[in-house]
Amino acid sequence: MCGIAGILNLDGQPFADEARLHRMGDSIVHRGPDGHGYFTGGPVGLAHRRLSIIDVSSGAQPMFNEDSSIVVVFNGEIYNHLELRSVLESRGHIFRTHSDTEVILHAYEEYGLSFPTQLTGMFALALWDMKQRRLVLTRDRVGIKPLYYTVHNGQLLFASEIKALLAERDVPRCIDYDALQAYLRVRYVPAPKTMFQGIYKLLPGHQMVIQQGHIRTEQYWDLTFSDEPLSERQCLDDLETLFAEVCRQHLMSEVPFGVFLSGGLDSSAVVATMRKLLKTDPMTFTVGYSGSEGINEFDYSRLVSEHVGTAHHEVMLSPQQFSDWIPRLTWHLDEPVGDSACVPLFFLAQRARQHATVLHSGEGADEILGGYSIYKKMLLLSRLHASPLGVVAGLFDRLGGASSVGGKLGRYARHMALPLQDRYRGVSSLFLDGIKTEVVNPDLRTSPAKSSFLENTFQTYFQRVKSTTELNQMLYVDTKAWLPDDLLVKADKMTMAASIELRVPFLDHRMIEFAAKLPMALKIKNGETKYLLKKVMEPYLPRAVIYRPKKGFPVPIRQWFQQGLAQMAQDLVLNKQSTVSRFIDIRIAADMLQAHQNGQMDAADELWSLVVLEQWCRTFEVSA
Repeated sequence: MCGIAGILNLDGQPFADEARLHRMGDSIVHRGPDGHGYFTGGPVGLAHRRLSIIDVSSGAQPMFNEDSSIVVVFNGEIYNHLELRSVLESRGHIFRTHSDTEVILHAYEEYGLSFPTQLTGMFALALWDMKQRRLVLTRDRVGIKPLYYTVHNGQLLFASEIKALLAERDVPRCIDYDALQAYLRVRYVPAPKTMFQGIYKLLPGHQMVIQQGHIRTEQYWDLTFSDEPLSERQCLDDLETLFAEVCRQHLMSEVPFGVFLSGGLDSSAVVATMRKLLKTDPMTFTVGYSGSEGINEFDYSRLVSEHVGTAHHEVMLSPQQFSDWIPRLTWHLDEPVGDSACVPLFFLAQRARQHATVLHSGEGADEILGGYSIYKKMLLLSRLHASPLGVVAGLFDRLGGASSVGGKLGRYARHMALPLQDRYRGVSSLFLDGIKTEVVNPDLRTSPAKSSFLENTFQTYFQRVKSTTELNQMLYVDTKAWLPDDLLVKADKMTMAASIELRVPFLDHRMIEFAAKLPMALKIKNGETKYLLKKVMEPYLPRAVIYRPKKGFPVPIRQWFQQGLAQMAQDLVLNKQSTVSRFIDIRIAADMLQAHQNGQMDAADELWSLVVLEQWCRTFEVSA
């Protein structure tokens, strides 16, 4: 696990600003405190920060092939590197190290630009082919590892984190208003945009090739569904076998490792499966909150630890710690992510770093196996939409009834009247009215009928997914947007802030492709989400854990915004000098905070999103 950065002169002139390359690398030292390396040659400069995990003694980067005509910097892990190495050696390739990085070089030599399809793992990499004078930037299939880029003053700059691109003040720090609108709706920014105008994310499953000054981006992988007619018994056996093999490969490490254990099914499944593969008790880590016992996961995580057998560690977080660290966390995130779970994850990673360098989590199970309750609600609305009741709801909405009726009745009627692709906007926004703001967007003021960037993004994904099953359509949308641009951003940035590598076995592409073949009835059955995974885990976990109501990664910000965080929101956001006041009517936000404190509504997510946005504007000195 590492951090990478680089610069390419698009006009082909020799790269000569090595000091700038060092500044980019130094800005992400937390991603790789164990070492650093640099390469300059021709029009390109590459930087690497190393967190030593595999081949600690000889895996330094940048790394070269046999004749030093190809050089690579790489962030991530290639879990099939031993198997792929054997294949490549049989075809005449000579290896000098035991590093998974070297496999990338030889795979490129053997397979050309299709080499990413041979890799199993998480990765963001930059490869410079000196003979072809070609730079290749590649990101893993679902975006576990980040890769950002911008074109500025005739140069392509790229890095694992945006702050490396901003290491020089001449790179503009302006808000992208399309991204701002998206953030105020779903609390994150979908790719390829970021909140910084002109700075982009390389899309998951994509590869950028730059040659002779021309930039082209190609997709090398996509999620496809087949809904094969498989028996439940066969699927149960196949899932258990595959998940055990994936977890076995994810255990490769020369440093101590553990598991983030929330007390929910997904992380508990990782713990139980890894315990079967190990001779010793794995380390597990759980976070809880002082004064908020009703929302803590300690009881369930302890139950799993005792049942499976782990060396368990607990972290207690107070509201004061939560608020004090917001500026630092915002800096690590690079752009605003209105997901309050970032904070406990950061503190959990900090504590875990005292014991381990590699951690595993259960991220991704919901998106591939249908775990969110929102999926059931959407499917119910679709059935109602197709019923006579749906016709009545549509008429009701056209007459303005839904907009004039408050609460859930109006929202349900409005959503019932719409087809799925017009009402589903991902996990983070279902049935939320959103923050009632007046966003300054010149494009929309001059062209009121223009669709927003967010609407276009979701419409594109709905049009691209090749499945008639509505559940699969939602899984596809969330795998393309919510997963990489919220959950995985949070997972990568908060763990790398503590110099920890986080691995996510459920998002191994073999697991994703297996889940895409499952019949819908094995994802949600008799109202039970993640049905197949729950059945597989019955012999290994307590039923109280398997069949408990889903909580996600709970954070008591609802309570805390009725206490100390309310003052922070007042001081940071609700004043005419705040940057956020340029984008929103702070009177509406003030009314929202007051209603939240009085218990009239739960506006914790909205308030937290505004706090994070304001802190981001201040941290990065963004111009509006």
